[in-house]
Amino acid sequence: MTASQQSAPYHVEGANRPARWVITCDHASNRVPEDVGGGDLGLPPEDMERHIAYDVGAAGVARALAEALDAPVILSDFSRLVIDPNRGEDDPTLLMKVYDGSIIPANRHADAVEVERRLARYHRPYHRAIEALIAARENPVLVAIHSFTPQFLGRPPRPWHVGVLYAADTRLALPLLARLNAEPDLCVGDNQPYSGHLPGDALDRHGVQTGLPHVLVEVRNDLIGTEDAQTAWGRRLAPMLDAALRIAEV
Repeated sequence: MTASQQSAPYHVEGANRPARWVITCDHASNRVPEDVGGGDLGLPPEDMERHIAYDVGAAGVARALAEALDAPVILSDFSRLVIDPNRGEDDPTLLMKVYDGSIIPANRHADAVEVERRLARYHRPYHRAIEALIAARENPVLVAIHSFTPQFLGRPPRPWHVGVLYAADTRLALPLLARLNAEPDLCVGDNQPYSGHLPGDALDRHGVQTGLPHVLVEVRNDLIGTEDAQTAWGRRLAPMLDAALRIAEV
């Protein structure tokens, strides 16, 4: 298969929508392309449906949010186990060989040449497309949508329904946290279930390093297992983000 015959490793929807927002979904898909293990990482189907392969439900939330904000959304079209677009190129977890108790057979013997090939074919084009979306807008604002598993194997349950992640730039994060915390039915994570400071990750690359207003939102994946739930969460987040942006005055 030639490069021209291969499909793009991402999808952009609503590229001409007028809002300042740019919505990203780094782990939108569990697809394994044919040029990686013949389209099979060697994992059982149930593993490919878990959080280790993609962010369950996040694509639907990102699409609904983008529609509600009248903004473009970019969604990766390859599994994070192929190569993780939310990691820097020098991150040791860029290509996982074991994840949450599962060995990834097709990655066990992947060498530096194979990592470079996957970077060139999947990781870098995705990031160039984000850069192009941002460059096409005046005064852009970046929002990354992710989901997280309620519990890793052998670890305590995670109580949060939604988390807001950020590093040093709190312009959007703090007013968004305030809006979410005002919702009586939500347990909200402040830089939970992960820290928002991961040098080289997608938000660092396109937000922190460029100075764009930005925030990352994580929704617990058992809350967004259906299309209706994903749409509801996207529509619920949209006015909160708009309000946060007004308060931030950026």
